[in-house]
Amino acid sequence: MAIPKKGSRLITVDGTICRWRVRRKPTYCQGNSWGPMTFAVELAAASGRVLLVSLPCARPDAWWGERTMAIRPALVTATIRTALGRGWDPQQAGNAFELALTDGDLTELMNGQPPAYDLPFMRR
Repeated sequence: MAIPKKGSRLITVDGTICRWRVRRKPTYCQGNSWGPMTFAVELAAASGRVLLVSLPCARPDAWWGERTMAIRPALVTATIRTALGRGWDPQQAGNAFELALTDGDLTELMNGQPPAYDLPFMRR
């Protein structure tokens, strides 16, 4: 499985260039806030094992207005380093490596700061 180049972004982590992407449209489960917000990461130069990251929040375009957050490059970088530490080998062929992050994991990834969630009904 490869990530489409259209809509993906490049990021360099410790000298390795990776491609990451959030799905363009939510799945039915994500739209109903039953499924978590996810993004995928892979090496930019070669195909290999994809990293599939699940966050403990809903997508911003979910229909029910659950808590959400923005996926920023700093979070993607920290997540890639965590996945490499937990055994993800991006050059190895195989099924996607799934990494489900919790609120505690996000706090550790962001240097001890709790994640800043946004609630859609509080937007102006």
